[in-house]
Amino acid sequence: MTPTRVAVVGVGHLGRHHARILAAIPEVELVAVADTRIEQARAVAEGLGTRAVGDYRELLDRIDAVSIAVPTSLHREVAGAFLERGIATMVEKPMAATPAEAEELVKLADARGCLLQVGHIERYNPALSALDAMPMRPKYIAAERLSTYTFRSTDIGVVLDLMIHDIDLVLSMTASAVRSVAAVGVSVFGGHEDVANARIEFEDGCVANLTASRASYQAVRKMRLWSAEGYATLDFASRQGTLVRPSDQLRLAQLDLSEIDFSTPASVKDQVFGKILRVDQVQGDPRDQLAMELVDFIHAARTGTKPRVDGEQALRAMRLAGLVLESLNAHQWEGTASGPVGPSQIPQPLSASPSVLRGPISWRSRNPRQSAAPSSDSLPTPTGP
Repeated sequence: MTPTRVAVVGVGHLGRHHARILAAIPEVELVAVADTRIEQARAVAEGLGTRAVGDYRELLDRIDAVSIAVPTSLHREVAGAFLERGIATMVEKPMAATPAEAEELVKLADARGCLLQVGHIERYNPALSALDAMPMRPKYIAAERLSTYTFRSTDIGVVLDLMIHDIDLVLSMTASAVRSVAAVGVSVFGGHEDVANARIEFEDGCVANLTASRASYQAVRKMRLWSAEGYATLDFASRQGTLVRPSDQLRLAQLDLSEIDFSTPASVKDQVFGKILRVDQVQGDPRDQLAMELVDFIHAARTGTKPRVDGEQALRAMRLAGLVLESLNAHQWEGTASGPVGPSQIPQPLSASPSVLRGPISWRSRNPRQSAAPSSDSLPTPTGP
């Protein structure tokens, strides 16, 4: 069978891995890699035995499929150019910089009858396989996605950079319409929001509480789900899940507590999490997520089948992310229209008089010969984060 001619546009931190994986797929001919930084493109191309170009438009008539990993602000332009030619396109998340641009890409793909896949890589995380063992109708979902600042994706904020993963996952778990969104966020490094929290309520009663930060000291990627069927913890970093389910005895109210030694906490825990509640650890597919995603893309491009995350699903995530951003940017920090609004206008810290400062700050700033009440000159000057 004729190989699928593929190119990768944008071979920076993530795109070079796209190129490496695609080059190793037997059904693929990696025609070229493109990057405006031509030396970067040449370095990647040389290692993979392919061609480097500085302008992606040189590839429009030479390929069957393309993987795009350029900055989000360029997704509409670059992906749109390939979709206009009817070329199967995979674009990294988020699909575009705005819901309106994402809508345009979906319309282009539909009009040309070509594949549009979006790189929501967590859909391929083995941790999700835990839910295969216990189908759930979640009623409460709590997610934390925290990372350190990487100085990448600075053209967007944390909602489109990180929270979009959990927005997509939540939407894959409920088909219900959104009832309300309330969000708050702060800008730490300037520009866009770097920390955000959103509470999303759905018409079926499900509530999702999502927290994302790219200004965190520690990295966390976890989701917890509660439902009538049980409770699940998904750890996307360790790629495993934990399921907790009520025993039949608990469901039927037929518990025998006679064997529990209530004076020993360890005994109580063993009985609760073992007999009263069943606990299962689930370790999923050990394969590389990005490789699974790209294989899915090539398979869909070659066969016409639907990928795990197509343009319509990604557009739904973009629309909800847009609602989160609207709420976040309209948040009134002091509850009044005249007060500070949005992620970059949080109230200034309250200034404290020297008489309020006690303990280490005051006693370090004077020696025993100084008066008990330090002067303002002796107090350390506050600095920003």
